Amino acid sequence: MSQAMLGSAVFKNARLVLPTEVVQGSVAAQGGRIHSVDQGPASDAQGWDLEGDYLMPGFVEMHTDNFERHLMPRPKVQWAEMPALIAHDAEVTAAGITTVFDALGVGDADPDSLRGSTWDTVISTIEQCTQQNLLRADHHLHVRCELPAPNTIDLFKPFQGHPRLSLISLMDHTPGQRQWENIEVARVYYTGKKGWSNEKFERQVALSAELQDRYAQPHRAYFVDYCRSHGIALASHDDTTVAHVEQAHAEGASMSEFPTTLLAARTAHTHGLLNVMGGPNVVRGGSHSGNVAASELARHGLLDILSSDYVPGSMLSAVLRLVDDGILTLPQAVATVSHNPAQATGLKDRGQIAQGLRADLIQVRVVEMAQGQRHAVVRAVWREGIRVL
Repeated sequence: MSQAMLGSAVFKNARLVLPTEVVQGSVAAQGGRIHSVDQGPASDAQGWDLEGDYLMPGFVEMHTDNFERHLMPRPKVQWAEMPALIAHDAEVTAAGITTVFDALGVGDADPDSLRGSTWDTVISTIEQCTQQNLLRADHHLHVRCELPAPNTIDLFKPFQGHPRLSLISLMDHTPGQRQWENIEVARVYYTGKKGWSNEKFERQVALSAELQDRYAQPHRAYFVDYCRSHGIALASHDDTTVAHVEQAHAEGASMSEFPTTLLAARTAHTHGLLNVMGGPNVVRGGSHSGNVAASELARHGLLDILSSDYVPGSMLSAVLRLVDDGILTLPQAVATVSHNPAQATGLKDRGQIAQGLRADLIQVRVVEMAQGQRHAVVRAVWREGIRVL
């Protein structure tokens, strides 16, 4: 947003989720920044009355496949870029996400795949919509590089030097290791979500080992060097073994995305890497791939960041689940979707309700449901003090 558009407002009668506590109070924003945080009723009668709802920092989503889902809502069905982006943006904002890293995958030997196509038009659409102030959330780029794919480096070219590129993750989805250590679980995923026949799955499995042997290491070296030379945050993906984590650490990775085992997560913390897990994993009570549960990592003090992965609303649901299960306090759980991902991606100006930071704020109401369950609902969203939802 331009400086002239930045907002000033008072948010009163709220339960403020601060870095270490929850207090009744008010927040004043000026020029898009948090000017003051006060306990007790607001002295100024003017402002947004949150009616006792929670006021939380806007969520920072560093890994979501949601944009890709809108671009290809069904296998082989491509949707126009601008309607897909607008719908994706509206959905993530309604989930409380004020900063989103659009995770776009590059590299796929399958010619029918979205990730086997060029991203030029998508990138230009993000720029055009941002310039015309059509987007509610602040959009950044997270490029997911499929290392064994022959075309990964060629498809990365549109992202080279792009100012929105802040994060690169290194992926290897070869069946039989990492996320797909269980090949039968991989078969269910690819035949179910991607619509592959069993025959096509068998062909791709046979091909994948050959491609991994030929391309994975040189491509890995290329992207590690790119991150080092351009100051881009680097994440490993689906670490399973100690060796996976140690290699990522040696290469300069700062995050381990979706470690598949408790051992890998422990090793990541030992080496100073942040563990990123998916909100759906928390909400469902486990990984859809049969890997380690995010809640188990949280119980061991190994969960640093939650992403929505493939369901934007899962971030808020996961926060409440971790609190209701007695695993984390509300400030601790909120930090996994706000402060921690902001810090990990170099966005030091947001992620907490604190003086001087961006007034990226969300109003959340917790309601009681049947069987004693609770559900959290996003009621309003402000980005830099301007209401966007």
